[in-house]
Amino acid sequence: MVVRMRSNRSHTGNRRSHHALMNPAMSKDGGAVHLRHRASLTTGKYRGHEVIDVAKRITRKEKKAKAAKATK
Repeated sequence: MVVRMRSNRSHTGNRRSHHALMNPAMSKDGGAVHLRHRASLTTGKYRGHEVIDVAKRITRKEKKAKAAKATK
């Protein structure tokens, strides 16, 4: 019968620390580089389709910042 070795927190952490050593996979969509399986924040496109209205998002962000500045 084999005695199982106990896996403590430090051993688990050492093993998991190597998971972060790989570079993230990047995709190029319409000239913009972005993370895989995520829409590009600069163009708002994912796999050639526009999924985020970038202009609308910018105006909403500016409006929110303006309202926050007015309340201060």
